[in-house]
Amino acid sequence: MYKKIFAWILSMQVIVLTARADEGMWLPFLLKHLNQEAMIKKGLKIPVDRIYSETIPSLKDAVVIFGGGCTGEVISPNGLVLTNHHCGYGAVQTLSSVEKDYLTTGYWAMDQKDELPCSGLTVTFIIRIKEVTDSILAGIDISTSEADRAAIVSRKSDELVKHETAGTHYTGFVRAFFNGNQYYLFVTEVFKDIRLAGVPPSSIGNFGGDTDNWMWPRHTGDFSLFRIYADKDNKPAAYSPDNVPYRAREHFTISLKGIQEGDFTMVYGFPGRTQQYISSFAIDLIEKDLNPARIAIRDKRLEIMKDGMQISDTVRIKYASKQKGISNAYKKWKGELLGISRLHTADQKRMTEKEFNIWAASSGKPEYVNLVTSLQAAYENLRPLMIAADYYSEAAMGVELISYSMSWKKWIDLNENDPDALKTEKQNRKNSITDFYKNYDTRIDERMFARLLSIYYQNTPVDYIPDYLIQCIKKYKGDFNKFANEVFKKSIFSSSEKMNASLEIPFNKSRKQIESDPAFKLAVALSDVYTLKIKPGLSVATEILNRLNRQYMAAQMEMYPSKRFFPDANFTLRVAYGNISGYTPADAIEYEFKTTLEGVMQKEDQSSDEFTVDEKLKALYHSKDYGRYGVNQTMPVNFLATNHTTGGNSGSPVINAEGQLIGTNFDRVWEGTMSDLQFDPKVCRNISVDIRYTLFIIDKFANCQRIINELTIVQ
Repeated sequence: MYKKIFAWILSMQVIVLTARADEGMWLPFLLKHLNQEAMIKKGLKIPVDRIYSETIPSLKDAVVIFGGGCTGEVISPNGLVLTNHHCGYGAVQTLSSVEKDYLTTGYWAMDQKDELPCSGLTVTFIIRIKEVTDSILAGIDISTSEADRAAIVSRKSDELVKHETAGTHYTGFVRAFFNGNQYYLFVTEVFKDIRLAGVPPSSIGNFGGDTDNWMWPRHTGDFSLFRIYADKDNKPAAYSPDNVPYRAREHFTISLKGIQEGDFTMVYGFPGRTQQYISSFAIDLIEKDLNPARIAIRDKRLEIMKDGMQISDTVRIKYASKQKGISNAYKKWKGELLGISRLHTADQKRMTEKEFNIWAASSGKPEYVNLVTSLQAAYENLRPLMIAADYYSEAAMGVELISYSMSWKKWIDLNENDPDALKTEKQNRKNSITDFYKNYDTRIDERMFARLLSIYYQNTPVDYIPDYLIQCIKKYKGDFNKFANEVFKKSIFSSSEKMNASLEIPFNKSRKQIESDPAFKLAVALSDVYTLKIKPGLSVATEILNRLNRQYMAAQMEMYPSKRFFPDANFTLRVAYGNISGYTPADAIEYEFKTTLEGVMQKEDQSSDEFTVDEKLKALYHSKDYGRYGVNQTMPVNFLATNHTTGGNSGSPVINAEGQLIGTNFDRVWEGTMSDLQFDPKVCRNISVDIRYTLFIIDKFANCQRIINELTIVQ
């Protein structure tokens, strides 16, 4: 008996301790200590100091946070930034109109003066990274409550950032790693004058649309170009016509050498969120409850949105970015479900937990003995709360009329005897009206109201449904279409004109008008249930899970002291490395690692917005006018590699063994989307735009040679 147990433990240790090929998102300043040998074996030819240094310019200084959730790379001495088309989509949409539909036609600044300012867009550099674990955790012990712990961590983080950036224009933030067992401080430089330099038409930048999203083979020119502007001292500044292009500390050299199967690749960027070390109970919750519900809700939202966008080009432009955002997670969740089911992820986690219990019993640490049982109980308590929270956020608040009306709570809560506050908030409200209704259509949202509230009502645990909604459903005898029609007829929130008019009447009358509005009353009722019943329970459950998961993470690291652990993604600077490789997703299916323009033409369907091919691109294809970017009369488009990526890595530079740019990461294959939870080296692949296709589009398609001329290109 004991021999069998010992053999099983040993086999499990071999499984866990053996490094899975290409798994991991590694902190760049720890590469020399943790990864240098493995990277060299993979094919890296440059010293890791070339990847990250705080004393000399390095590739780190050419990798940026683009906006609030993507990565970009500096590709010229003059602050030109390359990122994904879908990362720049919102900025391009804001600059677009029916008359100047840059989403459809693309835009190319043929002169520096033609580069368009993007209000609110930022680009952020990492200046340095510093471990601050000891400083953060000093005075915190096992008796510290989670609330007190969070307050202490927040206060100390602010103090450390303030101290580290004193006397500079830098900013910073502190992030927790390994569920709060380690902390690192990131000093940053944020630029606020960012301008659009070039973007291909959607027929190139979004070729394949939702149909091809997360899929392989891909044929998408998913890129866009922006430029950082700075003041005369090369420091961040708000937009000014006097600002000049940023003088880059470092920029990427671009390689035209091309790629071959097995070549070393590295992705350098800001992965958003992974959960590699969670328990089987968390996987069960995702697999059985959360993902299926989210998928069903978004399926209906996308169906309604797609139908509505066919009304006119105006509506299509209004909802283009919204549709893209909703669809992206929807399709990812579907692939993730299939992946964790195929890999039996929950069962694998349960095996690990059995092994952990055996180890914990002999560890000499009583706090570990019942840890798995405590995790199970915590997730059982969390389950109904998470279900209710998801139906609230995905269904109820998926109705824009409801979510927007709720944002007016601040207006009615104002003190009528504070004229300055009233004046300031009135202007804020006017701005919000402009921003909201320019991308809003009541016909779409009325259908959303009827369908999504029906889903919410039928699936939310009864204890978490507001009485006001129950009364409304009784009033309309369960007819959600009639309910929606009446609310949209009566609510002032269905019209920007009515909302602006409400701001012009005396404040007390405006307040009463909004308080009695049916959309606002429903929004408040829904919000109150969430705030008073769901959120407090979630807060308590989350505090318990935070403590347990932190202990479980620390225990796993103690259990396997020789294992190289990489921290879960948390939108901080990371390196992932691997090789160019195709994959076999299923029996008798084998995918090559690259696609070409030939595939674009094979997919062409002029009756579909997703597969329309621009006439000029077709002409270039037929003439084989690829310039120095083509290979043997073919034009490379996309390629696959084994790098471990996730959301946030969109726009990340893909780098070869010499540290040169060979592509821009933009997606993962659908069969590998479960890599946020479990990495499978057989099918997990990241998808990138070949840099040669990017340059071909800029040069041959757009004739924007001024951009080509400022790049550093090697053959």
